[in-house]
Amino acid sequence: MLVIGIDPGTARTGYGLVRQAKGGALETVDFGVITTSPDMDLPERLQVLHHALMEMLALHRPESGAVEKLFFQRNVSTALAVGQARGVAMLALAQAGVPVCEYTPGEVKQAVAGYGAADKRQVQEMVRLLLKMDQCPHPDDAADALAVAICHMHVWQTQRRLEANG
Repeated sequence: MLVIGIDPGTARTGYGLVRQAKGGALETVDFGVITTSPDMDLPERLQVLHHALMEMLALHRPESGAVEKLFFQRNVSTALAVGQARGVAMLALAQAGVPVCEYTPGEVKQAVAGYGAADKRQVQEMVRLLLKMDQCPHPDDAADALAVAICHMHVWQTQRRLEANG
């Protein structure tokens, strides 16, 4: 199963693709960030994001996708912009026919690091270990997206086991 995780933002949207290899280990397929210029108007930034996501989805053809849920931020305008980027990411996944799940930052941290209040370094180190990477993935947005993909993969694996035993 190939999963794409997305950490949405209007300036930088992280993405990470993770596959379950034979034998059950997780492996990295691709990761990085989609950046937009702060000189662009918001509609242009969202269009760039949508176009880049559609190209990536066509290239990799993931079977499932996961997007990080928006958590409350003190800066309302930042929260609104992130919410708009989330909407674009979910639209792109839906247009590509990719089923979408959403996870809160706490759910992602719990699934990846075993502790819902883990700090960013702990999560990044667990991503590195789970994906057998030589170093922690950078930038942070890409590492967060890989964590979202790993979280979704763990949830999917658990649901599959429950269905098999149910």
